[in-house]
Amino acid sequence: MLLHSIPTPSKAGNKLLWAQAHGATSALAIAQAAQAHQGPVLALVKDTDAALTLSAQLKFFLTGTEYSCLMLPDWEILPYDSFSAHPDIISERISTLNQITNLSKGVVIVPVATLLHRLPPMNYLAGNSFTLKTGQNLPQSQFRQRLDQAGYLLTETVSQAGEFALRGGLIDLYPMGSHAPLRIELFDDEIESLRYFDADSQRTTALITEFNLLPAREFPLTDTAISHFRQSFTSQFDLDPKACPVYQDVSQGFAPAGIEYYIPLFFNTMSTLLDYLPSSSLVIKLGGIEEQAHHFWQDIESRYEDYSHDIERPLLEPKQLFLFTDEMFSGLKNFPIIDIQDSALLEPDANKGSYNLGGAQNPQLAINNTLSNPLAALQTAIEGTDQCILVCAESAGRKEALLDLFKILPNDPENIETWSDFIATRPNFGICVAPLEEGLNLPQHKLLVVCEAQLFGQKVLQRRRRDKATENPNTAINDLAELSIGNAVVHQDHGVGRYYGLQSLSIDGQDAEFLVLLYANEATLYVPVSGIELLSRYSGGENAPLHKLGGEQWTKAKRKAAEKIKDTAAELLHIYALREARDGHAFPKPDASYQAFCDAFPYEETPDQEQTIKAVLSDMMADQPMDRLVCGDVGFGKTEVAMRAAFMAINGGKQVALLVPTTLLAQQHYETLRDRFANWPVNVGVMSRFQSTAQQNKSMAQAEDGTLDILVGTHKILQGKLKFKRLGLLIIDEEHRFGVQQKESFKKLRSEVDILTMTATPIPRTLNMSMAGMRDLSIIATPPARRISIKTFVRQDDKKIIKEAILRELLRGGQVYFLHNEVKTIENSAQRLRELVPEARVSVAHGQMRERNLEQVMSDFYHKRSNVLVCSTIIETGIDIPTANTIIIERADKFGLAQLHQLRGRVGRSHHQAYAYLMTPHPKLLSKDAVKRLEAIEATADLGAGFTLASHDLEIRGAGELLGEEQSGQMQGIGFSLYMEMLNQTVEAMKKGETPNLDQPFTRGTEVNLHLPALIPESYLPDVHNRLVMYQRIANAEHNAQLKELQVEMIDRFGLLPDQIKNLFRQNRLKLKAKAIGVTHIEASASSGRIEFGKNTQIDPMVLVTLVQTQSKHFRFDGGTNLRFTLPMEKIETRFQRMEDLIKQLS
Repeated sequence: MLLHSIPTPSKAGNKLLWAQAHGATSALAIAQAAQAHQGPVLALVKDTDAALTLSAQLKFFLTGTEYSCLMLPDWEILPYDSFSAHPDIISERISTLNQITNLSKGVVIVPVATLLHRLPPMNYLAGNSFTLKTGQNLPQSQFRQRLDQAGYLLTETVSQAGEFALRGGLIDLYPMGSHAPLRIELFDDEIESLRYFDADSQRTTALITEFNLLPAREFPLTDTAISHFRQSFTSQFDLDPKACPVYQDVSQGFAPAGIEYYIPLFFNTMSTLLDYLPSSSLVIKLGGIEEQAHHFWQDIESRYEDYSHDIERPLLEPKQLFLFTDEMFSGLKNFPIIDIQDSALLEPDANKGSYNLGGAQNPQLAINNTLSNPLAALQTAIEGTDQCILVCAESAGRKEALLDLFKILPNDPENIETWSDFIATRPNFGICVAPLEEGLNLPQHKLLVVCEAQLFGQKVLQRRRRDKATENPNTAINDLAELSIGNAVVHQDHGVGRYYGLQSLSIDGQDAEFLVLLYANEATLYVPVSGIELLSRYSGGENAPLHKLGGEQWTKAKRKAAEKIKDTAAELLHIYALREARDGHAFPKPDASYQAFCDAFPYEETPDQEQTIKAVLSDMMADQPMDRLVCGDVGFGKTEVAMRAAFMAINGGKQVALLVPTTLLAQQHYETLRDRFANWPVNVGVMSRFQSTAQQNKSMAQAEDGTLDILVGTHKILQGKLKFKRLGLLIIDEEHRFGVQQKESFKKLRSEVDILTMTATPIPRTLNMSMAGMRDLSIIATPPARRISIKTFVRQDDKKIIKEAILRELLRGGQVYFLHNEVKTIENSAQRLRELVPEARVSVAHGQMRERNLEQVMSDFYHKRSNVLVCSTIIETGIDIPTANTIIIERADKFGLAQLHQLRGRVGRSHHQAYAYLMTPHPKLLSKDAVKRLEAIEATADLGAGFTLASHDLEIRGAGELLGEEQSGQMQGIGFSLYMEMLNQTVEAMKKGETPNLDQPFTRGTEVNLHLPALIPESYLPDVHNRLVMYQRIANAEHNAQLKELQVEMIDRFGLLPDQIKNLFRQNRLKLKAKAIGVTHIEASASSGRIEFGKNTQIDPMVLVTLVQTQSKHFRFDGGTNLRFTLPMEKIETRFQRMEDLIKQLS
């Protein structure tokens, strides 16, 4: 024990003061107190941030010991809020409360505001928990009722804690406090297996035999509890309960948002965290607790005062929900207490229980790249003192980077696994992986712990990792996956109809499933699921046509489009040829300096980001000019991709131009580039309104003589006078903000320099071009660590909602964007906000301000000197402020879809719940398009939704023509998906030198009809939507391995496959083999069948002739393209076997 000479108090009411606890010394002291004390330790901190920091430090100091570290997180909502906490937070709270009562050792970290909340009685969790074991009897209907009452929510697929899904004999469940969802497989009513699975891939990860299931909420929703709530409500509030939505919702068994502040009504008495703690606990308080507790109570009282007059939402008195501060402090006196402070005591007195821990300030060890030995400070510390030094890297990857960096030191650091190893071996210089934000310096014990932030300046740590890259970009458009009843779909043969679900029909005694399509004059078309690839979702503008079945209208529309497509394809091929033929500059392979540049990136790359970076680098190393579109949601790390491309270009001796749509964004990118390239001999310049004419002229001169490496600017840098000496890479950020004319000027550059385009919401035409393969497309759809999707509300303009939204953000220490897009009235709007929320520090920013003023306002907002920014759409492009997590947009109906998505993306750039309020006038004043746009943005709140929104935009606005500025009605006529498919096939045909067939512009898949049941039964997968998606995925599989994967996934997700699905898979395998040799149709019944060949069949004619000659009894030709056969195939297995053998024989 390092601090062994310092005792811990053991009796209730005993109090000690530990001082001189700089940096991580306090965490080490708490870890040692936990090991010395006979019982658990409660660490009380001032807020959530302090709790997260302490948690990371304690996990490091306690690794390898038997002591656990738990955290009871704050709800992260305001007192009396009308929102509920995030399910992940509730999950962690319930898990911690469940463990505390039986905790014999370890540390529980609690923010003081959380300790002030009253909690459900202690017997609630124990009484409502439930153990699941394999072999146990579990009647499904009773279990479902139990889950409902425990607060679990029934969904189609489980994705977050507190949800469950039912599918035949499978129950998927995401239990509270569990690290992963659980799949329960039943045989009749008995639990056959319990398995953890991955929520993203839906695949099994581990088998278990027992699980303790906790309730999903901190209150029950049983009939008894609801009845208790109703009685308590009516006796507590003297008003008509029918007028109160909260009362009505709970009466019907729902848990409304904000129910947390009505929990006492479900119980006779409430407990506090101090009741949950074992009596043997020790309490340790870190600095600032008293002040924070008083501040929290002021918030409670002012909000109670503001909101207690609403008769539709009556509030409980504060004393029913919260502990008074003096009540809390007197409750803490029932335990021994240690107070910890940073500063040293001048005269510590052991008799009075005050001690100095000996933690000194951390020495200055920052790497200085301007010196010949950048690590001089660290080297001096290693050689000049007899301290044992441990360097903590943030991740294993960072550790490798540091080891490379330390090669210039005389001695290599020893590899250390845990803190206890370090104390046991006490090496002179060691290195380990630990995500610490502060170091530790104990001169008396000759110990120095150095974290990365001390070496590199401030870093941002990740607290959670994603490990799954997005798959094929085309699947991001989820063709049929987004279909709902009534949507327009395109059938290749019959034209545009409306989708009306799936229907099972019995034909020739065989069950089959069909998609039901409605056409003009109420004609119905039944499409067998085996022909699902002939369907695509219609996306080509608002008013989809409705074609007549069997009419000329569709044939004409298709032929017209095909003619137009032929011209477009010729033009496209010309551009391809230019791109392929022009020799671009092939940049050299990345070297050690590139690796060093990457290692300076303070975050861990997401898998998508890594994929995109690889694709960009291979494009740059190729001989042809690069033209890549990176589509990644706001804040998903596109800028870093651009930085690495820029480094490659500069390293290869070329200049880089970074083109942005606004002055503000130019300034921000300039600052970011300056920071990122600070340690490299790279000259970065900027051309924008913020520069004087002299500065601009200087940048131009440097660009022309080649001394400037990177120039950031608005479209000015492409116009007129500016000439680069050796431009090699053009990066275009926020591409959707540039007009057609600027894009025409990019086009001239396309075949000469490498172009990297970045956007969150590609405009329809850009998306088109990427889908057509004119440009390469990379999608970054993995959110950075611990990012939570933005809650979006479309509301009629209301002062009360605005006030509450601003206060909710300010009270958690955040900042607010308030968007008012009229420069004339922006000052009045700011004044109204100052009157509405007097405690807010309001500032104003818009594009017509003088440059210096605008720069000052943005700088003040960035540094939190103001916390509400009333602004125009000037903030749309790229201002990164992680603490701004609420945006309020006035007159949201006046904005386009991409613009709304961009604006919303200004918030939610950290791991806090972010809110976007889209304020509109009365619904009757909104246009039809505006309503559609607002519905689309409210519906796509998922992270990474920019790409999906762009395809929604294709539908609302229409796609426009691929090349040039004119709009084309052809795409409107046949829908975007089909247009693209026809275009791609025409291009392929022209590449081969063939003349495209305008009447039949498709290469069709093989049709297989074996007259046997090949479908997904409703009893196996009841959800129509999921069935449709699975049919499409099976039909779209391109090889056997994909079908095998799908089979494994279906068994994992939905249970063992019935025979009909096995037939479906086998039929698709046959289809793939037949398609490969050019067979277009296979039909077989119990005794006969036929095979039809396409005109480009791969089959050797002699094989066919031999077959007919040697087995004339069974085989004969029917016309030039059909082979008929008569074979006994009564049994399903025989029929498959005969067909597979025949195809094998022909191939």
